[in-house]
Amino acid sequence: MARLTFTGGIHPYDGKDLSKDKPMKAILPKGDLVYPVSQHIGAPAVPVVAKGDRVLTGQKIAEAGGFVSAPIYATVSGTVKVIEPRRVVTGDMVNCIVVENDGLYEEVEYGSCRAPEEMTKEEIVGKIREAGIVGMGGAGFPTHVKLSPKDPEKIDFVIANCAECEPYLTSDYRRMIEEPEKIVDGMKVILRLFDHAKGILAVEDNKPDCIEALKKLVQNEPDIQVKALQTKYPQGAERQLIYAVTGRAINSSMLPADAGCIVDNVDTVVAINQAVRENKPLMHRIVTVTGDAVADPRNFIVRIGTNYHELIEEAGGFKTEPEKIVSGGPMMGFALFGLDVPTTKTSSALLCMTKDEVARYAPGACINCGRCVEVCPGRVLPSKLADFAEHGEEEKFLAYNGMECCECGCCSYVCPAKRPLTQEIKSMRKMQLAKKKK
Repeated sequence: MARLTFTGGIHPYDGKDLSKDKPMKAILPKGDLVYPVSQHIGAPAVPVVAKGDRVLTGQKIAEAGGFVSAPIYATVSGTVKVIEPRRVVTGDMVNCIVVENDGLYEEVEYGSCRAPEEMTKEEIVGKIREAGIVGMGGAGFPTHVKLSPKDPEKIDFVIANCAECEPYLTSDYRRMIEEPEKIVDGMKVILRLFDHAKGILAVEDNKPDCIEALKKLVQNEPDIQVKALQTKYPQGAERQLIYAVTGRAINSSMLPADAGCIVDNVDTVVAINQAVRENKPLMHRIVTVTGDAVADPRNFIVRIGTNYHELIEEAGGFKTEPEKIVSGGPMMGFALFGLDVPTTKTSSALLCMTKDEVARYAPGACINCGRCVEVCPGRVLPSKLADFAEHGEEEKFLAYNGMECCECGCCSYVCPAKRPLTQEIKSMRKMQLAKKKK
């Protein structure tokens, strides 16, 4: 049994058995493709096409709007139908490039590519930047920024986040089982950027087959090792992962690089490998379509911009009309009021549940049981922070280290009074971050 872990956390029903044993399936979109210009943290991308333009698969349709930004590429061939605000999974209206799919899937020429061993560090980072790669685990932080720390010499560890601790999600699992060599090759590319770093593939121990497959691939790689982590949510959260793997602690005012670490999601590592070795931009991602309302839960290789309706159709539709639909996992995903939204670079899953368990309970008064404190991986006091947030007591919220919350949802999950602790804290954190940005 692996002992690498962190303090706190929970063990919810994981739901992974619904989709984990079904191979990945590539699907082709049928309708229009919608590309939000904000699919990442930072400045929105700037469209470089106009209504009426014909585009090819792999053609840049929006360029980075700044250093902390990322370009966007067409994932089908067709005609730019319109550029207008459309609804995205967060509920926001975001400017989007809409491409009418011509069904031909004509592709640009990507050109020849030198081996990573023949490239300079600047060339490797440049390819990653040009490919539009962002953190595909959910955060969406532009990867070229993450791989450009102030002092690269101080990076000791590059960690591939293979934990996949969020319930129901199995996309990373399928990637590790079906294409582990792409993960290892991607890690080798990243390690070329940091002279003193070791690579770590961090996998929860509920995936012994993945651990075995990856260990076989790295047995002759002295700079890469596989580490088995104790299965516990949120083991894959950045701070918790770094602590479990290295014993180094970071807080909300620090970046992983401050602790000598770089952390990238499995799909991000694969995208890096593709960009550097094949000259191909980020156009696809794996999306888990699952839940007890779905007829045939499985993992799809999806072209970014595909409508969620089409993913449900590919999964055989609904066997029972869902009460709750979530983009992402049940702990940190976004509840949806409809499926007319596009997949983006950060769309990890579409979860459809027959019952809305959260809506069944009305929140009650705190009974001071302390369960939220016991499970909090950020080691804060969720019940107090939620009270401060609810009453707008900003100074107290900050004094009690409210910004150290990672919004994992553990406190809400265990609260016997069914208080929306995470939601209250998240609202106040969002307000504070907005003020700091100003």
